[in-house]
Amino acid sequence: MSSNVGLTTPRGSGTSGYVQRNLSHLKPRDNYAPYNKDFDSIKHHQQRQPDKDILEHERKREVEVKVFELRDRLEDEGVEEDEVDEQCDALRKKLESQRATGPNTRNLKSHQVHELARAKIEESERLRKALGIREDYEEGGHWREREERKGEREKEGGKGEPRDGAGGRGYRDRD
Repeated sequence: MSSNVGLTTPRGSGTSGYVQRNLSHLKPRDNYAPYNKDFDSIKHHQQRQPDKDILEHERKREVEVKVFELRDRLEDEGVEEDEVDEQCDALRKKLESQRATGPNTRNLKSHQVHELARAKIEESERLRKALGIREDYEEGGHWREREERKGEREKEGGKGEPRDGAGGRGYRDRD
């Protein structure tokens, strides 16, 4: 036996005394932090921007799939080639004009990440306009301005803002 590992003697233990290392033991990671703890460096959540080329390609692909299905069906029915081309061109123009009005966001699947991202940005923009939020709004800006005013007042010799906003009649912040 080496380096005092395991049983001093296997007698009476019901084992052979062979020592194996524990493969299921997880060693703790040193200083592992999954998220950034510096909140000042995180200005705000940035939405994923959709790739315009992928969106355009996906739109064209959907149109061409429907045109191909029509072409396949007409060829199976025995329609002349010129008539098939005319109907396919008419369907293509009709579908492209419909897609220009806007996509249907209700039928998006989870794998359509760029379409979902575009729909989310449009939804956020509509919500921002409905609530009257400025475009240059920065999250937490009110508190930062309040702290700056409090710091300026302390430099001037004041004590800070009243907690209840009662104009000096309520409790003051305790430092």
